[in-house]
Amino acid sequence: MTLTVEALTGDAFDAALDDLAQLRIEVFRAFPYLYDGDMDYERHYLRSYRNNPHAILVAARDGDKIVGAATGMPFVDHADATQIIGALPHAEQTFYCAESVLLPGYRGHGIGHRFFDLREEQARKLGLTHCAFCAVIRPEDHALRHKGYASLDPFWRKRGYAPVPDVMAEFTWTDVDQHSESKKRLQFWQRQI
Repeated sequence: MTLTVEALTGDAFDAALDDLAQLRIEVFRAFPYLYDGDMDYERHYLRSYRNNPHAILVAARDGDKIVGAATGMPFVDHADATQIIGALPHAEQTFYCAESVLLPGYRGHGIGHRFFDLREEQARKLGLTHCAFCAVIRPEDHALRHKGYASLDPFWRKRGYAPVPDVMAEFTWTDVDQHSESKKRLQFWQRQI
């Protein structure tokens, strides 16, 4: 296993677009997101990072294969900023770490930390003082929660993030066991950097 983690820009991003879109669909299909993804939507979504000069898209590779990715941009530039419930503290000074996706076989090798390191570094370069992300809320007894599922809450807390009380996002998507979209609530987490 030869792992590398790097920011993708320009032609490198364009060449990886379909692999990144497929990776998001594959990883988000699992609990807790249970997202029944669509390549066209994913391509369109990922292009928003390509087209924003302040955004970052980080890829983890095993040789030539993309096995993980993380994205981020200033919160005020992201579409999620309009779907928030409550008031995110320091919103104008916050870098939004939109997602981290990593194939299961590559977890536990420090890649998640590297994803956060690079996005927090990008935030500092932009002169921002906070980073935030949001995570889907699912009940503990959800029917599709697999045995052995481990929450990422301890990892996020170790990095200095904490849930922001009463601040959530609300999105709609189709779950893998459903036929139509439904609303999901996501909890915002934030830290000063």
